[in-house]
Amino acid sequence: MVYAIMLVFSGAVLWQLCKVQLVEGSKWREKAKLLSTRKRDVAATRGNILSDDGSLLATSLPEYEIRVDGQVLGRDEEEFSDEVDSLGIGLNKLFPEKTSKEYVQELRKAVRRKDRYFLLKRGVSFPDLKIVKTLPLLYQGNLKSSLIAIQENNRIKPFGNLASRTIGYYTESAKPVGLEGAYRESMMGKPGKEVVEKVAGGIWVPVHNEPELSPVDGDDIVSTLNVDIQDMAQNALLKALTENQADHGCVIVMDVHTGELKALANFTRTKSGAYEERFNYAIGESAEPGSTFKLASYLVALENHKLDTSTLVDTHNGRFLLHNHFIVDSHSGLGIITAKKAFEESSNVAAASLISDAFGNSPREFTTGLEKLGLNKRLGLPIPGEAWPKIKNPSSKDWSGLSLEQMAYGYEIRLTPLQMLTLYNAIANDGVEVAPILVKAIERSGKPTQVFSTRVLNPSICSKTTLDKLKKMLEGVIQEGTGMDLKHKSYAIAGKTGTAQIANGNGGYEHSLKKAKDSGLEVQGKKYQASFCGYFPADNPQYSIMVVINDPSSGKYYAAAVAEPVFGDIADKIFANRLDMHSVFATVKRSSDHKEIN
Repeated sequence: MVYAIMLVFSGAVLWQLCKVQLVEGSKWREKAKLLSTRKRDVAATRGNILSDDGSLLATSLPEYEIRVDGQVLGRDEEEFSDEVDSLGIGLNKLFPEKTSKEYVQELRKAVRRKDRYFLLKRGVSFPDLKIVKTLPLLYQGNLKSSLIAIQENNRIKPFGNLASRTIGYYTESAKPVGLEGAYRESMMGKPGKEVVEKVAGGIWVPVHNEPELSPVDGDDIVSTLNVDIQDMAQNALLKALTENQADHGCVIVMDVHTGELKALANFTRTKSGAYEERFNYAIGESAEPGSTFKLASYLVALENHKLDTSTLVDTHNGRFLLHNHFIVDSHSGLGIITAKKAFEESSNVAAASLISDAFGNSPREFTTGLEKLGLNKRLGLPIPGEAWPKIKNPSSKDWSGLSLEQMAYGYEIRLTPLQMLTLYNAIANDGVEVAPILVKAIERSGKPTQVFSTRVLNPSICSKTTLDKLKKMLEGVIQEGTGMDLKHKSYAIAGKTGTAQIANGNGGYEHSLKKAKDSGLEVQGKKYQASFCGYFPADNPQYSIMVVINDPSSGKYYAAAVAEPVFGDIADKIFANRLDMHSVFATVKRSSDHKEIN
């Protein structure tokens, strides 16, 4: 009976084995394959970011991690013994950090252990990988090669820190920054697919040398940035920040007619005293602009026929008591002057008096005029981080009896440097306000899939009469006012200086005496922001520039001494490199063009 039971049991086991092996074999083999193989994504190459002339600002450089399958490498013992020394010598020539003998020893261990995924080298360039594929035992002929090459895309910026914050970056664990972050979806491309199998140690390795489905590379972004102008802007800004020991600053260069941003430079002073690009102040820092805002105040008053450039105003010797608050000028003794002269000399007292007389009974008319200029709206930039502007009105909770007069010369409002520049650029562009643009096109395989043209925000910000007066006032600042250091050049400049006290965050402007002494400020306990905004050549504007230097601490803080030289330095270099802007060359060119047409 025992033998019979054992015989039956053995027969049942044999039957089950035959059933699994023969009848259900294909089904279980497929299931086993699913457990030991799978498909995984192959990352696509991220698109490039290009300058306006096609230079690479950011690109993905492929690097490779090379490994060998020890089981395949040693499948022919005789061949392996004959060729392993030659392979070691070849690897040593390419990667000399190890001797040929060390490479041979490691390869022998990998074969002996039948290591399916032995690491040879990380960070291998594509040219070096091509050489590796020609080495003995790794040559990829008809038989399966023991070489495993895993591609990794390393993001690099060929021009180093040039416009690094504007170019930006994108990682899954951080907020998107700059162009990399804004256009991450189109630049990402589409991943491919490859089959991988599980080997000893739970490691997944590719089954084939090529992916089953090739990835599709991402789109390229053609920016408006100009490499040369960006370099000029960064060098000029860095020099000024260093000389004035400022906390931070920015420079923007814009094409007057198209709105294309040719340079966006931003630097922050670190604890060590060096300067780095850590924040895009040009678009992300909203602050009280100071006297550069007087352009907007005068524009609204002129357009509403509340004053004329010849209107006389008393500057009260640079110190005027209004609503129990003293409004002061940087210099006294101007006396009774015209509104034009007051603008050129940047008199706060005059600006406050003129706007108070014009709109004291109807402050809403003034703030509505500012809103018509679009100063209360963001510009709609493609990159993230644009700060909101703040333009008060009589309905605002923090509106006071002094708000109208304070706003007249750039306080109790907030604007970014780019928002301020956009207004000046509109004056240079004959009243046509265009939006700043940072991207010209999106390309795929060298062909544009989307082109971004100039976007008009306001076809006419004011009448031609007002526009002509404003242009003369801006030119007068350079010829007879606070910007006279830019007067004696071979081309004309129009612009405005601005020196503003920096609020301490509690609604006031007084800072600690210790910080004031440490920074060496002329006026103890106060911090300043120096700016200059303008365009050139004044008679045929091509570029507008905004310069902001925040918290200079070497003793100088007025815009004429701190920010104005940066404008002049950049404008000089651009003018020197643009022969078509020179009157003699422009005349010759026009004459040549005329002959060709005829």
